[in-house]
Amino acid sequence: MPKIIQLSPHVANLIAAGEVVERPASVVKELLENAVDAGASKVTVEIRDGGMTFLRVTDNGCGMSAPDAALAFQRHATSKLRSAEDLAAIGTMGFRGEALAAIASVSRIDLLTKTAGALSGVSIHLEAGNIMEQGEAGCPEGTTIIVRDLFFNTPARMKFMRSDTVEGSRVTAAVEMQALAHPEVAFQFLRDGKQVLSTPGSGGLQGAMYCVYGRDCAKMVPVNSSWDGYALTGFVSKPTDARPSRSLQTFFVNDRPVKSRLLISALEEAYRNQIMVGKFPACVLHLTLPPAAVDVNVHPAKTEVKFLAEKAVFDCVHYGVLGALNQQTDRPQVRFQAPAAEGSAKLPPQPVPQNEKKAAPPAKKPDFFRTMTPETYKTFSAALKDAPQPKPAAAAAAAAKIEQPANMPLREFVMLPQVQEAAAPKKVPQPPVVPARAEAPKMPPPAPKAPETVPAEPEQTVLPMPQIQPWRMVGELYQTYILVEQGDEAFLIDKHAAHERILFEKLKANQEAISSQTLLTPMPLRLSAAALGELLENRDMLEELGFELEEFGENTALLRQIPMDLQPQDAAEAVEALASDLLSGRREHKDTVRDELLHTVACKAAIKAGWKSDEKELLAIAQAVMDREELKYCPHGRPICVTLSKKQLEKQFKRT
Repeated sequence: MPKIIQLSPHVANLIAAGEVVERPASVVKELLENAVDAGASKVTVEIRDGGMTFLRVTDNGCGMSAPDAALAFQRHATSKLRSAEDLAAIGTMGFRGEALAAIASVSRIDLLTKTAGALSGVSIHLEAGNIMEQGEAGCPEGTTIIVRDLFFNTPARMKFMRSDTVEGSRVTAAVEMQALAHPEVAFQFLRDGKQVLSTPGSGGLQGAMYCVYGRDCAKMVPVNSSWDGYALTGFVSKPTDARPSRSLQTFFVNDRPVKSRLLISALEEAYRNQIMVGKFPACVLHLTLPPAAVDVNVHPAKTEVKFLAEKAVFDCVHYGVLGALNQQTDRPQVRFQAPAAEGSAKLPPQPVPQNEKKAAPPAKKPDFFRTMTPETYKTFSAALKDAPQPKPAAAAAAAAKIEQPANMPLREFVMLPQVQEAAAPKKVPQPPVVPARAEAPKMPPPAPKAPETVPAEPEQTVLPMPQIQPWRMVGELYQTYILVEQGDEAFLIDKHAAHERILFEKLKANQEAISSQTLLTPMPLRLSAAALGELLENRDMLEELGFELEEFGENTALLRQIPMDLQPQDAAEAVEALASDLLSGRREHKDTVRDELLHTVACKAAIKAGWKSDEKELLAIAQAVMDREELKYCPHGRPICVTLSKKQLEKQFKRT
C-alpha cells in the first residue's frame, strides 16, 4: 500500500491554483474583487498578449502595510473573516484567502502598495509564490499588482490556453461583469495599449450598461421591486427585443456575478406567452437579500450560490420582472411606407456598380411586403390578415405577370406531370394508315386480311403517359401542415420542417465553399466581448461558411459578407447563434460548426409555418417526403411527418 505523505506547500498551492486560476480572466476577477473590498473608487486594468505575459491592476483603495503585504500571499490569509460565524453572513467579494497565494504560485508578481498617510510604500517581488525581494518604494496610495508570465512553471496548463484574442476577450468580459456589478466604481480597461472600456463610476446602473452594451440598453425596461424582504433592481429587454441566445442574461446576487438556473427560470417564466419560441430575454438584474439567506461558499470561483429559500427568490424575480413588463403601455405601431407622390421628396438612389450601366427600372406596383418597416410584423401570417386582398378576376391576371425572384436557388421546385394536366390521347394525331400500305409493293402481295396486321397500337406507345401517384395531396391545414392520403393512412407533413431538411441536405451535399454575397452597406453587430473574441479567432472558418467579419471596436463587428442563401435580416441572428455555439464548446470540430450554420441557413431559407404557400410548392414538398423514407426529422430533431390511420379515425367516430 502506498505510504501517505504530507504535500509540500508548493504542490498544495499548485492544486489550489488549478481550482481558482483557470486563465487570465480568473486572475483579473480575483484582483478586481480585492480592489472593491479595499474600498477603491477607481480601478485601472491593463493587459498585453491576452494577459498571459503582462497583467496590471491598479486601485486607489486603502492599501496594505509591509507586514500585511507579505502575509497576503500566504494560503488562507485574509482580512475579511475572523471566526466561523462570519461564514454564515459573508458580505465581501473575496473571503477564502486563496486568491493571491494561488496566483503567485503560477506567475511572477510585483506588488506596490501604500496606506493613507504613510511616508513610503511597500515593494515586493515574488516568483512561484516565493518572496524574492522586499523593500520600501515611492508609490501613490492604493495597490498596484503586476502579474507576468502566467503559468510559466506549469507547462501542462499552458497547452489549454487559447489564442491571445480569445483570452483577451474573456478578460474584457470579466472587467465588464465587475463594472456592471459595481457601478459606483470607475473602471478603465486597456488592452495592448488601447482603451476598451471606461465607466463613469457615478453609481447609476444604466450609465455602466451604456458603456458596456451601447445605446441598445436605452430600450430596456427598468425593474425595481421587493418581495418578502428581497429587493430586485435592474433592467430587462422588451419581449419584442428578444435575442437568439442567453448570452446577455446577467445576474448579480449581493453585487456578486453568479450563474443560476433558478434565476434564469424565474426570468423566462415572466416572459411566458409573450416571447417567440427559441428567443430569450436579455437582462442585467441585481438581487439583494440578507447575507445569511445565501451561501456563496459552494464553488471555488464563487460563481455559483445556494439559496436558503428558493421559492422566495423565484417569486421575487418572477413577479418583479412580470410587473415591470406589465407597466409598459406602449405597443408597436403599424406603419406602411406610402408611395412617393409627384413632387415629393424621394429616397436617395442606391449606389450602382461602375461595371453596370444605369438603366431606368420598369414601373412596378408597390409590393406590400417590401414596403413594410422592419418592426411592422414578425410573421407573414400576421401581415396577410391586414394585406389588401385582390379581386378574384384581377388576381388570376396578376399571377401570370409576377416575376420570378432572382438569386433564390433554395425555393426552386421541380414538378412531376400530373394526371389531370396530361394531354388527352385524342388530341395527339394518329399515324396514318396509308404510308404503311405504300410500303406494300416491297413485300409479297398482302392477304385479304392484311389491314388487320397494321401496327397501329405500337405507334401510340410514344405518348408521354404520366405515372399515377400512389398517394394524393388533400390540402393544407392551418397554413402549416400538408395533408396527404395514401391507402388507409393519412399523413400530416410539417412543411417548414420538411423543407428545412431538404435544404439542409442540399447544402451539406455541396462540400465546396458556400457562395456568399457582399452587402452594399456593412451590417454592425453588437456582441459580448467573449462572443466577439470567439468569432474573430474563427475568422477563417467563417469565411469558408460565407461570412466576412471584421472588428469595429467597442464589442462591435462589421458584417460585410453573408451566405447567398441567407437573407440580410437573418444574418445577425445567424452570427449570434454561431457565436453562442462556439462559446458552448462546439468550436473543436469545424464540421460540427459548419453543420450548425447550415441548420441556421436552412431554417431561415425554408418556407415558414403560417405562410401562404403555392400549391406547387406544397406538392413538391409532399412528393419529396413520400418518396424518401429517410426524411423523418428536421435538422433540429423535430418530426417531419406523423401518421393517422383510417382505423384510428374510425375509432374516434365510433365506427368500429
